[in-house]
Amino acid sequence: MTQITQILFRSHVALLLLIATACSPEPPSDLLRVSGHVEATEVRLAPEMGGRILTLAVKEGDRVQPGQLVLTLDTRDVELALRRARADQAQAEAQLRLVMAAARPEDVRQAEAQINAARAEVSAAQSELAAAGQDLERFDSLLKTNSGSRKQRDDAATRRDVAKDRVTSSESRVKQAEETLARLRSGARREEVDAARARVASIAAQVATIEKQLGDTKLMAPVGGLVTGKLVEAGEMIAPRAPAVVIVDLDHAWADVFVPEPAVPRLKVGQAAMVFTDAGGAGIPGTISYVSPKAEFTPRNVQTAEERSKLVYRVRIAVDNKDGVLKQGMPVEAEFTLQ
Repeated sequence: MTQITQILFRSHVALLLLIATACSPEPPSDLLRVSGHVEATEVRLAPEMGGRILTLAVKEGDRVQPGQLVLTLDTRDVELALRRARADQAQAEAQLRLVMAAARPEDVRQAEAQINAARAEVSAAQSELAAAGQDLERFDSLLKTNSGSRKQRDDAATRRDVAKDRVTSSESRVKQAEETLARLRSGARREEVDAARARVASIAAQVATIEKQLGDTKLMAPVGGLVTGKLVEAGEMIAPRAPAVVIVDLDHAWADVFVPEPAVPRLKVGQAAMVFTDAGGAGIPGTISYVSPKAEFTPRNVQTAEERSKLVYRVRIAVDNKDGVLKQGMPVEAEFTLQ
């Protein structure tokens, strides 16, 4: 073979190898890039109770921290109700202590003295009744012999009736005094103690309810984030549980992207990903936190394998967005290395 022939032969071989290389399929890429958008938790803050808004401590664009004061309501009516309830509570507790307390010696001595006085009054009234009865009998005899007047006899009858009534009332006072002494010695009845305790418990529940209402006049931010909506103004009346402020937690935003069906089996929760915005740059690192178990926007007439391969599944990527680069609703792209 001549030198020229060898050169031509080598050139043809090289050309054939180049053509074969160009015609062979490219090796499959393990890098997947898909699109989606940014989502974030949105919280609509609303006070538990209604009233007049005293102060509104935030405005749109402010960043708030968890537990930060957002809104206060007028507390005057609630504070008055609380003072009344606490006064009733003190009275009920004092009444319970009085019911449960044992009789004091001086109370017993006073009750015994009242019994003795009432019995002495009964004795005096009985003596008066006996004397009035004798006078009535004497004037009756004198009237029969025409030695006395009817007026004297009637006056004696009146004194007798008054004395009889006095005896009855004195005996009633003796009975009342004896019942008082017996109650002091035996203490309060069980029913009276139970009723006093129930009243104390009922008023304590009222006080706790009003104290909670007083705390509910201050609205605190449950999460940190950016104030994106202010729905009321200071001085306005607000209804219970009516939204007042909207907060978006952008620090913990995430990207929802849509992955073709063939790539889904090659993704798993906890896998690393990079999120890119239209502004470019190096991207924001994140991790897959959720892979939807069902396809989205699936047509009903999907039949063939080729058509099924066009289905997409929602994949959530958690990122650290403390720098605030990602905004709610922003379009993004994500890049994965398929497993």
